[in-house]
This record gives sequence, structure tokens and C-alpha cells, in this order.
Amino acid sequence: MIKELDTVVLSQDLPEHGLKQGDIGAVVHSYKEGKAFEVEFITGKGDTVAVVTLNSEDVRLMQDKEILHVRKLQAA
Repeated sequence: MIKELDTVVLSQDLPEHGLKQGDIGAVVHSYKEGKAFEVEFITGKGDTVAVVTLNSEDVRLMQDKEILHVRKLQAA
């Protein structure tokens, strides 16, 4: 079960927020008994890219054996 402060992986592109499937975010708030979440996505420097409300289908927990990947943020 996903909870606040968990690291999550985006399951689909969200072009309106400049986010792509596989981007990593942190859960900053949990709604409706874990059915929706406020997730913050940041740059490597720590600047916020987006804070988005997502359903449980939109994210999954990051697994122990996964490796992080870096991509350049597209200009808005």
C-alpha cells in the first residue's frame, strides 16, 4: 500500500505537466484511503517540477531492485 513519503513511479505520460512514464515522485499527501495521492516531482537540484493529484492507477511503488534514470526536462 502506498503511503505518505513513499517514492513512486509514474505509470503514464502527463504532458500537461512535463512528466513522462517512469518519472519518480514523492507522495506528499494521501487521499481517500489510498485511492488518490498528491505527488511531488522534482529536478535533481531539488526544484519542484509539478505537484499533481493522481489516482492509484497512475503510480506504483518504486521497487528495491530498480535503478534510477535521468532525462533532461523539456522546456514548457
